[in-house]
Amino acid sequence: MGLDIYFTDVFEVKPAILEKAGAFNVSLVNDLPLFVDPFLLFNSGKAEYQSLHDEIIRYLRFLRDRSVEGHIDDGLLEAWFTFREVKQNWLGFSRVGNRGSGLGLDFARALHRNLHTVFKSFGNETVTRGSHLEKLCLIKDGVGRDNISDFTTTLIKEYLLQYTQRFAQAHLAKQGRRVFTVEKIRFNYDTESWQRDHFELPTFDDDFVMLTPKDLLSKDEIWINRPELLYRVDEIGAALPNQALRAQVDRYFRQQLSKKPTDKEVRAARARTVEAFPEIIEYYIKLKEETGEEARSISSRRIRDAERLFIEEVQALRHILAESTAFYQTKGATYEEARARAMFLKDVIENKGGHRIFWVKGEPIRKEQDLHVLYRLTWFRSASDVSREVDDGRGPADFKVSRGAADKSLVEFKLGSNPKLKQNLQKQVAVYQKASDARHALKVITYFTVAERDRVDAILKELKLTNSPDIVLIDARSDNKPSGSKA
Repeated sequence: MGLDIYFTDVFEVKPAILEKAGAFNVSLVNDLPLFVDPFLLFNSGKAEYQSLHDEIIRYLRFLRDRSVEGHIDDGLLEAWFTFREVKQNWLGFSRVGNRGSGLGLDFARALHRNLHTVFKSFGNETVTRGSHLEKLCLIKDGVGRDNISDFTTTLIKEYLLQYTQRFAQAHLAKQGRRVFTVEKIRFNYDTESWQRDHFELPTFDDDFVMLTPKDLLSKDEIWINRPELLYRVDEIGAALPNQALRAQVDRYFRQQLSKKPTDKEVRAARARTVEAFPEIIEYYIKLKEETGEEARSISSRRIRDAERLFIEEVQALRHILAESTAFYQTKGATYEEARARAMFLKDVIENKGGHRIFWVKGEPIRKEQDLHVLYRLTWFRSASDVSREVDDGRGPADFKVSRGAADKSLVEFKLGSNPKLKQNLQKQVAVYQKASDARHALKVITYFTVAERDRVDAILKELKLTNSPDIVLIDARSDNKPSGSKA
């Protein structure tokens, strides 16, 4: 495996050229946790983006109208309501490489059921400024940012492919591109069927690569999202313009709570309140529309942070590793290699400003998945096979590193705040190790506060693991780091 990780590496394009085109420099090793946010289309000053959003809403109206008509057989459900993941954009969450699950029949049936009520007023809104696809993720749990992003990407795929084709024809060598036939490009409302088309696109690993403009992307959450809705139910309910409705919402919510409600109980009560009073959704969306200018600046900042961490810092590591020839001369030692990569990741977060990706408005965003992506991106130019979420019969491990049957090591990432950290260190990794016949298991623990560090230290001391080489601690605190971009 060479040192080619990113689009600009593989296709030998200067990053400045890609930057001028406004496209994100995707990794062709593993998906990056970024998402297409439909609100950035809706709220854009670009007429072409607003037109794309209009087309999304037009298609949803078509689905709603078919749903209102009654039963839809599985054949038409699959044709109209299901969407394969557009894996060629190398964005989102995937277990290995860029292969995600897509939007299958379960999603299709849920969408078919909800369209009768959720989108009943599409085009005739009285509270909000416009119609929004994101309503899908507000009604109930189960439809997340990755689903909304996949849905949006599919419905604007023709635009993205044309965008990529223009870039490829202008800047890529002829051997780096070829013509592909792509399915589900545009919907024909006369025949009620999807059409295919042909595009000259970048070719990689016998497939095409699709570029995405950075101003359509966000990280962590899309602008209109269910976690924030539930968090703000009390605030939104108290601001409803109808006095009688305000009183009903407040009474309904409080009747569900015990005298000393737990966080779980409060969240469940909020979810039931939203389900009972869908007007809350309309006023939440109105609030997000009114503060929509923040969406662009916040997304831009998060994408810049993602570029810095997932691209710039990894590229710096790549050059350090490339110069360390002894590092690659190690044979049959996956444990040493896995530990070295973890130590490089530790250095990025602790000493090179990488901790900032985990902090928003002074609060830590504790995400094991970001750590997984960073770690996977350090596995370039290695003879080892690296796989994620491996399930060998007794549960999945985060990573298995192997060179044949005789040399296997496991790597588990845990947060210092994990309530089951002690249990995991005692039993879980040993179970994974036995199930996969791995010789070694490495535990990487990340903490964000002094209290978390002290908790981790106490657990390690109790288990007599304080000086274990199998434990790598990563300090992602923000209060002990320099303010500059580099330490």
